[in-house]
Amino acid sequence: MIYDLAIIGGGIVGLATALQLKKINPDLKVVLLEKETKIAQHQTGNNSGVIHSGIYYKPGSLKAKNCRRGYQLLLDFCSAHNIKYELCGKLIIATKPAELPRLEELYQKGIQNGLVNIKKISAQEIKNYEPYASGVAALWVPYTGIVDYTEVSKKYAEIFTTKYSGEIKLNTKVTNIKKQPDFIKLITNQGNVKTKLAINTAGLQSDELAKLNQKIDVKIIPFRGEYYEIAEKKRHLVRNLIYPVPDPTFPFLGVHFTRRINGTVEAGPNAVLAFRKEGYKKTDIHLKELFSTLLWPGFLKVMFKYWPMGFGEFYRSYNKSAFTKALQRLLPNINKNDLIPGGAGVRAQACDRNGKLIDDFLIYDDDKIINVLNTPSPAATASLAIGETIAQMALKKL
Repeated sequence: MIYDLAIIGGGIVGLATALQLKKINPDLKVVLLEKETKIAQHQTGNNSGVIHSGIYYKPGSLKAKNCRRGYQLLLDFCSAHNIKYELCGKLIIATKPAELPRLEELYQKGIQNGLVNIKKISAQEIKNYEPYASGVAALWVPYTGIVDYTEVSKKYAEIFTTKYSGEIKLNTKVTNIKKQPDFIKLITNQGNVKTKLAINTAGLQSDELAKLNQKIDVKIIPFRGEYYEIAEKKRHLVRNLIYPVPDPTFPFLGVHFTRRINGTVEAGPNAVLAFRKEGYKKTDIHLKELFSTLLWPGFLKVMFKYWPMGFGEFYRSYNKSAFTKALQRLLPNINKNDLIPGGAGVRAQACDRNGKLIDDFLIYDDDKIINVLNTPSPAATASLAIGETIAQMALKKL
């Protein structure tokens, strides 16, 4: 059997792409291959569940366009399928005067991206939204929400397989890709899969798969984000979501507070280099993957450019007091004893050969393979829009 399309990777982007393909053309023979025994086991299943508004992204970028469209598609999907979500809103707080120009830039980006209901908040007004937070000014972003993206992914998979008769093959790891004149042969641990077109949405492993058949100038660098959970007796300190003003030169949002859809409250994440691509613990080390990262010319330039920030992130990773101090900028009443070790996620961050950390979504389009090489946050929020975009690209090739 030769499939029309095979999707590699069962995270939320791969599942959304599979679903959108079948919605557009139900007659397509589509299979999704996932190396784990369950879907959504990596980036999708280890994030904080935030529904992003699109305020951070450069107007006109793929992130901005897909986030705004995907945001509404996600809300409509959750409503249609009784998936619990909440548009609780968030505060982005400037904690010192030097951050005020960046806060204004965020406001202007938000307006350009269609977020007309965002609001500038004075230091005194912060208490009306988050009584225990502190800062010199803030933005109120009512569009931001919370949801469980694993639940969303499971529903994508259910509809894809039951309503549209799509196939999902779990425990199926693609180890090689061979182009043939009329099809592609995917070599897996469960046998060969033949397909007219392949779509690589393998996240942390996407660059390794892409290199099998295409010259690429980026590498996935794994950054682990570690969380603490706020002790139940102190959850009242956080009503909804409290974020700092991000540093525009560093593609991470900084440690923040997130109320989750299950009622718990998280603090974090930091951003430290993971010593393996799926390194969720400090002790997870894969020497081949680590050396591959350290020897990448782009990473060496990133390390040289951002070493003060990187050192600070590692210090906070191993020093709870330092982590707490960073959180106290936003929430002075939080203390070290209020923080319980939580989970961690690993972000697949694309880095080019010149040391640029790719900020936008990145898709390499080959003749028989579409390689999706950079889909960090807000990819979960934007998943249906990204899936739609990739599906349209694929259908033009068939």
